[in-house]
Amino acid sequence: MSKIISVTNQKGGVGKTTTCVNLAASLTAIKRKVLLIDMDPQGNATMGSGIDKNQIDFTLDDLLLENGQMDKTLLAAKSGYDIIPSNHRLTNAEVALLGQHGREFVLKNVLKDVRNNYDFILIDCPPSLNILTVNALVASDSVLIPIQCEYYALEGLAGLLNTIKSLISSVNEDLAIEGVLRTMFDGRNNLTQDVSNELQQHFADYLYNTVIPRNVRLAEAPSYGLPALHYDKRSQGAIAYLALAAELVRRNSK
Repeated sequence: MSKIISVTNQKGGVGKTTTCVNLAASLTAIKRKVLLIDMDPQGNATMGSGIDKNQIDFTLDDLLLENGQMDKTLLAAKSGYDIIPSNHRLTNAEVALLGQHGREFVLKNVLKDVRNNYDFILIDCPPSLNILTVNALVASDSVLIPIQCEYYALEGLAGLLNTIKSLISSVNEDLAIEGVLRTMFDGRNNLTQDVSNELQQHFADYLYNTVIPRNVRLAEAPSYGLPALHYDKRSQGAIAYLALAAELVRRNSK
């Protein structure tokens, strides 16, 4: 049975898209069938998967507004996973959904016929709690939260967890926390270590053992339309995301 995971954090710049693209590639490398959904109008996950967001005929926007067909929208990324791409047109869906009855359940309905074709479906959410993010969370089984170990991280995480609890009580009672992932980690920085220790103290049940380091190759890879695994498989970033994929699979095998 497949699992749908939203990768989200209301704070931008914490590595959501980097995590989606690299985790999708890493899960594919260990023989899992993966679908990545780009739920952000910026289309960064699309570009990071080697697809020009400005040169595609059908996007997630078409599926959400019932103007397209899944078989025409699904694309194959260079790294072996499937992707439902997005670009600026997704803003059209964001506006249109606001006036639609049952607007929170549109993505869930879109995915019902394809979810069992995959082991994992990853959703790259925008950095805000808008109707697109709500659709992602309603369609998901769990939430993966990337977090950078910085001053405001703990406060932001507590707020996000409260938001998720609210959604669980109102629109998706089965939604669970998949895990909290420390990203852009620099162990030489005292603040990073302090925040990491606080996370271990207060959120130990959610925290992944795997830590994603601050890594130049991870930052360079998207400009080539590749995950780090296919840009430089020996880089610390690529190795870390392979470890994360293995940890995710182990957790879901229990």
